[in-house]
Amino acid sequence: MKPVGEEASSSSIHHDSSIPSGDNSVWADVSPLLSAACTDLQEGELINGDNFNLFAAMSALEIMDPKMDSGMVSTFYSIDEAIESGFAPVPISSDSTVNVQSIIDIMDHLLACEATWHMGHSLAQTVFSCIYVLRPERTSSQALLHSYCRVIRATCRAVVSVVSDARTNEEEDLFTMTYGLPFSGDEDAKGLLLLNAVEETICRQLRACKATRRRVLEDAELEPLQTDPHLEESFCKSLLCRIRFRKHFLHALNCMRRPQGRGLELARKHIAYCISELDSVLELEEFLRLNIVENGGNEIEESTTASGRSPIGFDPTLNKRLSAPTPPRAIKLLSWKKAIDYYVKLLHNLDQICVFSLEPDLEAVLQFVIQFQKSRPDLVARAHLQLLLVQDGKLYGRDTFLTICARSLALDVSKNHGLHTNEYILQLNQLMVNLLKILCANTPWQRRKLGKILNDWSIFHVQMGIAVGQMMQQDTSRASKNGDKSLLILNHIYGGLDEQINWVAIRFLMLGFDLDLYSPSEYCMVYWYMYIILWKLAERARFRVLIVVNTEERKAKRNKEYSRDMAREDQISLWVLFLKCQTCLAQGLTVMIAALRNEGMCLKSQGPFNTENEKFIQHFELLQKASLPEYDAYESFSKSTSHARLDYLPMYEYFHDAQKIAKDIKVGYANDPDKLAEVQGLEKVAERNIVAVNLFCQDRSLKVSFEFTHHPYFATAVVRRS
Repeated sequence: MKPVGEEASSSSIHHDSSIPSGDNSVWADVSPLLSAACTDLQEGELINGDNFNLFAAMSALEIMDPKMDSGMVSTFYSIDEAIESGFAPVPISSDSTVNVQSIIDIMDHLLACEATWHMGHSLAQTVFSCIYVLRPERTSSQALLHSYCRVIRATCRAVVSVVSDARTNEEEDLFTMTYGLPFSGDEDAKGLLLLNAVEETICRQLRACKATRRRVLEDAELEPLQTDPHLEESFCKSLLCRIRFRKHFLHALNCMRRPQGRGLELARKHIAYCISELDSVLELEEFLRLNIVENGGNEIEESTTASGRSPIGFDPTLNKRLSAPTPPRAIKLLSWKKAIDYYVKLLHNLDQICVFSLEPDLEAVLQFVIQFQKSRPDLVARAHLQLLLVQDGKLYGRDTFLTICARSLALDVSKNHGLHTNEYILQLNQLMVNLLKILCANTPWQRRKLGKILNDWSIFHVQMGIAVGQMMQQDTSRASKNGDKSLLILNHIYGGLDEQINWVAIRFLMLGFDLDLYSPSEYCMVYWYMYIILWKLAERARFRVLIVVNTEERKAKRNKEYSRDMAREDQISLWVLFLKCQTCLAQGLTVMIAALRNEGMCLKSQGPFNTENEKFIQHFELLQKASLPEYDAYESFSKSTSHARLDYLPMYEYFHDAQKIAKDIKVGYANDPDKLAEVQGLEKVAERNIVAVNLFCQDRSLKVSFEFTHHPYFATAVVRRS
């Protein structure tokens, strides 16, 4: 609706007389505006306004919609009603073969439910949709089913505990909500003991199946799982691999929660067992489907059980009255095969965490977290990583961040105990804790929070600079004579803050590529900003090398400690060259894209909604609030790119310099395959763009597009004939 005064001045808008006007407003046809918006918007883009945004649009609750209002549909009024109707019988069947088959189906379906829950769905609609899990006391006469359900409940409690403590769950997820379910039963702690006893019994039955006739007679007191002797061995194997996976998975989770990473080595062994048992589960899939003919192939592929049968005792609407404050969403469970794939990925991610060296090196920690996030780990793995890195406000629960930062500058803080209670050191410690927690979040959440904490880092940097400057003006001769290096250490740490702020900024910018936030018409401004940040980051890293080289304490160190500092110096120098390589690429891409735009080979975005300045502000407002850079960024960007041309010779030099640096530093990263692969990608980007620029200069009628085939953040120009 629009005010009458504005409506009178707009004769092109069609009025619908069928809709009555109000006192101060009139209805208007906005179809032309919407058509223009649809024409301008690219795939994945949204319109954002003061009274229209994604959050408001997604918060709308559709009453009577089957997906959102599914709480009104249910099979049973209560759990007791379902039990009385025979929905979850105990025993499941009087036929022992059917009984074993049904228990295996329940195990498989619970695995799919658990994986679906890990993906962010409701616990009440997934794992606790099973009546046998909700009421495990009913199955006490069935040792196998009873112990397995107890361990499932214990595993869920362990996962909720780690995710709740880490707080890595996203705001919209229902992951940690337990809905008043019977979640903390004391008997669940005994589940592993019961499951071990069941495992031993089935192992004896499996050995009996393989034994000679004489051994069979000796073990005649063993009751078989079911009546068909030809199927006994395969059923024993199918149960054992599922039981062992469940047991080792819970052990792995518990070991990884031990303080200061003390249980990681043992956790790795349990993870290896889990992966092995999942391989066995897949190998026995064909056996479980031999007698299944009622389902088609597609239905079996989407089934939540290995056999393809529907499990007994599950109803996702059982807990609908516990799903406040919103109606339960209709969900689709992962298939059994997708659940297996999920657990394989989860186990490999947990194994990555376990093999981390836990070195007290902040740069190594940050690089590991970034590399770990490239595999797109899910919530459970990210929660375990965060709890390993940050314990009691310390790195790994052992080292304060003052010690870590000082070590990166080759400074000794052991004799300066007063620094640990310094106001600014305590603030720095909290900022570092928050940073590591944010880096363990999912990619969208991580980028959003990084943009916000940049302002916190910037304010802290200014405040600490004022305080250190005032202390430097005071007489510190007495402190120096007493061997107190507190002021020197504070000054060096303050100097290192700028590097950390720029590191956060470049991480914020690069995550925009992971989330596809930049359109091709915006690449020029993005690479210009990356160039500014990378250049400052490289300068601050080079300054850190000088601090390490000239530290007075280093001269008095023993040979072993001196060698360690030399290695750190070489590592930082290599990092500086790596940053310079990226800086040259960002600068070259900025000039190349600006030249293509200025010569009409790369079209500008010419929509009726956002100007280039508005897009610049939308992408980089958080950086500018943090004074990155300290001058008018958009004005500088416009001036530096407005006169770029394809015959601008330094553009070639930028790509040539990047290519040369990449070749030089490959030797330094020979023992780091991940970093070496990234350097090789940077080298290929520089090489391909050199060729592309030469082709542009020869033929201005060529069509250009940009791809990220060699590096996720640095584009390669692809040339095609029109």
